[in-house]
Amino acid sequence: TYLSDIIDKIPKRKRKKMTSKQRAYLRSLANSIEPIFQIGKAGLSHNLIKQLDDALKARELIKINVLETAPDEVKVLGEQIAVATHSTFIQAIGNKITIYRANSKKPKILLPD
Repeated sequence: TYLSDIIDKIPKRKRKKMTSKQRAYLRSLANSIEPIFQIGKAGLSHNLIKQLDDALKARELIKINVLETAPDEVKVLGEQIAVATHSTFIQAIGNKITIYRANSKKPKILLPD
């Protein structure tokens, strides 16, 4: 697809592996937040990726709602978003995706060791 061609061109950064304790901590934080984006029949676009990137810069942890009309499965979309935004795919539960990326300048979420 169009987006997969774009994602293939994005260089993969070397990231530190997230521990299960850190992932569990982020999942617990995600319980209290509401989705701020929706993905529908149009799927992922450049504009949506840019907005997600800006939201990750501001919030670090975001939740996304995937509508039934979306072209791909929820987990596949989550992994594509993580690659395109250089973030970490935390979880997909039902039709919701949780994504995390630490702000390198002013981190808001301090992960446990």
